[in-house]
Amino acid sequence: MRVAVVGATGMVGEVMLKVLEERNFPVTELIPAASVRSVGKKVMFKGKEVSVVSLPDAVAAKPDIALFSAGGDVSTAWAPKFAEVGTRVIDNSSAWRMTEGIPLVVPEINGSIISEDDRIIANPNCSTIQLVMVLNPLHERYGITRVIVSTYQSITGTGVKAVEQLQNEREGKTGPMAYPYPIDKNCLPQCDVFTDNGYTKEEMKLTRETVKILDDDSVLVSATAVRVPVQGGHSESVNIEFAEVPSVPEIRTILNATPGITLQDNPDINLYPMPRFAEGKDDTFVGRIRVDYSNPRAVNCWIVADNLRKGAATNAVQIAEYILAQGW
Repeated sequence: MRVAVVGATGMVGEVMLKVLEERNFPVTELIPAASVRSVGKKVMFKGKEVSVVSLPDAVAAKPDIALFSAGGDVSTAWAPKFAEVGTRVIDNSSAWRMTEGIPLVVPEINGSIISEDDRIIANPNCSTIQLVMVLNPLHERYGITRVIVSTYQSITGTGVKAVEQLQNEREGKTGPMAYPYPIDKNCLPQCDVFTDNGYTKEEMKLTRETVKILDDDSVLVSATAVRVPVQGGHSESVNIEFAEVPSVPEIRTILNATPGITLQDNPDINLYPMPRFAEGKDDTFVGRIRVDYSNPRAVNCWIVADNLRKGAATNAVQIAEYILAQGW
């Protein structure tokens, strides 16, 4: 299995390499690729240094799988070129997610929609993945009618520049700004750019991708995305309205039995998910499950996941594992 990692020197690319190694994915040849300025740099994989190559060289190597995490423009330009030589591309950008005919996949939910003919497969947005991990089993049981989600998103979702901005602010240094305002001791109610309808692109990703993954246009989703000075992962406060009155004990039972979810829901001992403790883990954590006292058909909950792992790298590698398991 010859595997290319496009964007290998970036934050998500580095985690992809780590996850491939941790999960013992059968990589016979690693082909790390990045922009021209990164060609020749070294990345570590299984205790060995591997040289970063250019995108044309990576295409020429005809890898079996290419994990992309280099931004939408790179994916738009290069994913088809990899696909043309027979590579299966698993793309972490937003470039292909809403494209008709391109599967948008969370393996625990809808891995079966991938066909042998698919050459480009989209990895959902980080905040969407952890949301649908919880929504899907509940939708199957009760039928979800509406979701209202407010996110508290880690700066790592923006990238290295944002991490450096936070560190500089905490150390009293000046430096490049990833955000239009300071992030330390602050919350920014803006993730990505604003669209014509007043919502940000991140909020619209949550809305549209959730509906596509659940494969149900009747589910209404409204999102507010907020950036917070946290590095461990994304958190979400979610209000879920159902077609029928839910049972909180049954919801806990359902989620506790769902692969990829860890239930942390015991207020008596202050047990609930937190990004500090989700960091470095692959599960989606859920807690604070309670009936919405203003609406008996709704519940509130709190969802947390490491956005660089299940929200990006781990989900992409899980897609690759699913493809491998099919014997394609």
